[in-house]
Amino acid sequence: MPVSAATEAKLRAAMARLLAGQPQHTSGALTKTNLAREAQVSHATMHRAQNVLAEWDAQVACPVLRPPGETARDETIAVLRRQLREAKATVTELQSKLDALAAVTANLYYENLALKKRDNNRRLAPFSSAK
Repeated sequence: MPVSAATEAKLRAAMARLLAGQPQHTSGALTKTNLAREAQVSHATMHRAQNVLAEWDAQVACPVLRPPGETARDETIAVLRRQLREAKATVTELQSKLDALAAVTANLYYENLALKKRDNNRRLAPFSSAK
């Protein structure tokens, strides 16, 4: 089913804006997805416009997927995500060690209380038997 004349006009206008480097609704990357977004039509509608897509393919022989600034930004994001994963792994490891140390400390505390109580009982035992 072909698209309406109004939709075809929207797609052609969007194509002209993208090719001129003056996008209104996208990043400006020369992709079919951006063509549909720029024209504000669905992806499926754009694919029904065979004539417009043929023109697009002729004009954009080798599509530019992303501008250089976006590539650098994406690389920075990837590095930061890797660093965040590593930091989270370190935090998880340190939290596990902290939990283990807290358990050992609690055990030592209660063992110390028990030893103090036993020591006090030994000190008091000779006096209590003298009565």
